[in-house]
Amino acid sequence: MTTMFRYPVFPHLQDLCDPGLSLSPGRSVMAEPDYLEGDCDELIKPKKLINPVKNSRNHQDMHRELLMNQKRGLAPQNKPELQKVLEKRKREQILKAQKEEQEAHKKRSDLEIELMKRQQKLEQLELEQQKIEEEQENTPEFVKMKSNLRRTKQETDGEERTT
Repeated sequence: MTTMFRYPVFPHLQDLCDPGLSLSPGRSVMAEPDYLEGDCDELIKPKKLINPVKNSRNHQDMHRELLMNQKRGLAPQNKPELQKVLEKRKREQILKAQKEEQEAHKKRSDLEIELMKRQQKLEQLELEQQKIEEEQENTPEFVKMKSNLRRTKQETDGEERTT
């Protein structure tokens, strides 16, 4: 008895089917099935199972349509349903906030309008004062001294005229 099979428990199978398989250094360790060589007609060969989904007409039509759309560049959106819902909610919140702002602008009373005008005027005056102060801070010292001398000269001239 030759030891071609890994398990010598089934020596009767060796007589039925002698594929001539031997493990050479280049072969894999996994045992290859005997029915691939076609020497044995007595063994039952496995058949490929039929997938009922792939054989259905609806599946074939859908698959054909997807392939055509992919070739055209019309791939379907691959966003999950949760992401779509969250984006929709976010859009609705933004629209709602914009509507509320518009309604708030429309519903202002006369008193609020007057107060807003006064507030704007005060802000403009404050900005002008800040600009003047910045200009004074940025001017060189000799210009400041010159303006001080002019003021003192004008004050002394004014005192002389009054006396």
